[in-house]
Amino acid sequence: MTTMPKFKSLFLVPVLALLAACGGGGGGGNSTPSTPSGATLTSIVITPANFTMALGQTQTLTATGSYSDGKTAAITSGITWTLKGSSVAEAFSNGSVRGKAVGSETVTATVGTVTASTNFNVKLPYSGLVAGGNQTLVRKADGNLQGWGANNWGQLGDGSQIDRNTPGLVKNNTGLPWRMVVTGEFHTLAIRENGTLWAWGFNQNGQLGTGNTKDAMEPVQIGTATDWVFIAAGKSHSLAINKGNVLYGWGRNSNGQLGDGTVVDRLVPTKIGALFWRMVAAGATHTVGIRADATGTGTGAGSTGGTNYGSLYAWGGNASGQVGNGGTVDVLVPTQVGTLKWINVAAGASHTLAMRSDATLWGWGGNGNGQLGNGSSANASAPVQIGTDNDWATIAAGNNHSLAVRTNNTLWTWGANSENQLGDGTVNDYGAPQQVSSATTWTAVAAGAQHSLALRNDGSVWAWGTNKQGQLGNGNNLNLSAPTQILP
Repeated sequence: MTTMPKFKSLFLVPVLALLAACGGGGGGGNSTPSTPSGATLTSIVITPANFTMALGQTQTLTATGSYSDGKTAAITSGITWTLKGSSVAEAFSNGSVRGKAVGSETVTATVGTVTASTNFNVKLPYSGLVAGGNQTLVRKADGNLQGWGANNWGQLGDGSQIDRNTPGLVKNNTGLPWRMVVTGEFHTLAIRENGTLWAWGFNQNGQLGTGNTKDAMEPVQIGTATDWVFIAAGKSHSLAINKGNVLYGWGRNSNGQLGDGTVVDRLVPTKIGALFWRMVAAGATHTVGIRADATGTGTGAGSTGGTNYGSLYAWGGNASGQVGNGGTVDVLVPTQVGTLKWINVAAGASHTLAMRSDATLWGWGGNGNGQLGNGSSANASAPVQIGTDNDWATIAAGNNHSLAVRTNNTLWTWGANSENQLGDGTVNDYGAPQQVSSATTWTAVAAGAQHSLALRNDGSVWAWGTNKQGQLGNGNNLNLSAPTQILP
């Protein structure tokens, strides 16, 4: 329901003495050490090698030495650990390194004249977040997924159907990292780093794409293709774009939301006629996508921002004007909305938000709660501008509320607010964007049915709104009326 949808401290950093000279410490000298038997050290292996760690995390390394007599042993003394630089991480005398800034670094172990090095990356603890009907999922720096909230159909992917109000890991039997995740009303889709596509949760209309209507409590692979790059999940339908910018849809199609010219549900990914898609968003019964036009400077699927823009198309349910073609009749194939160039799009239950290439914000469709942000409560069957500002950076759409971040990293909300989903401390609907929180560090937002989440530039995740099924992840089921840090 959202585009690419607030988190307490994950890691406790030991209070250890910093080493001198870029974090070096221990003994070593300049000669090659030897064992009591006379065998000399010939090489060192550092474990883990080429690793990724989260900002603020401490990773303990081990050094194993190989000796001239063919034996190996852990090196526990006489070893110095140093870093190539000092801005990304710091090193300790026990072989631990702690990430203190996002970036790449090299750590070196030295014993006498023998050295070994390995590279590592420091990433934000959480690199993405999405919200569905009443569930939330986030992607961790290590590529694992965590989820919480409603799980009545297995949409959290933990192998159960038990709701949870604290984060739990999505099952990952292959061990491969996840690259992207989206979630609909009761189902979830994800792409692994090897380009394979997976799904879990409710499957009544074939929205899992597995060729049947059997629900799945943990990830199951969709087909065998390894070139998927972008995904979207609506109420009961799913969409994906492959590396060739080809769009596929499956699941419920009673309103033509798959765009294949029919109203027949599809149990497996089915190609949508038009080519060169860059991104797509799915609402309750409608779909909106941006084409990678030849007139744009970028054509990579899933990319946004800058001059990587394209023309906008919409299709599916249109009773509230959410397709944006000026009418209220369902549309069965992708139909262009205006002739302007767009860079981002989000789909709510029956409303649509989109950003133009000039960073202005527009909305259309259902507006009974002010979710279009134009100061009215009347539906709009064609795009209407939201204010006059031209500094919008990212957007998200819930059932009947909207979220956005501006280029100055401020957070804005509007629309329905009966469950505190606007985060302004009230339950009053608001028909125009209002700033929430005085912080200027927001980078991303996600909107569920009636709950909201946002990511800050330190990787922390914040949440507010309804919490009846634990979708805020703070350990209880009480609503939060203002942004509250959840992780880390």
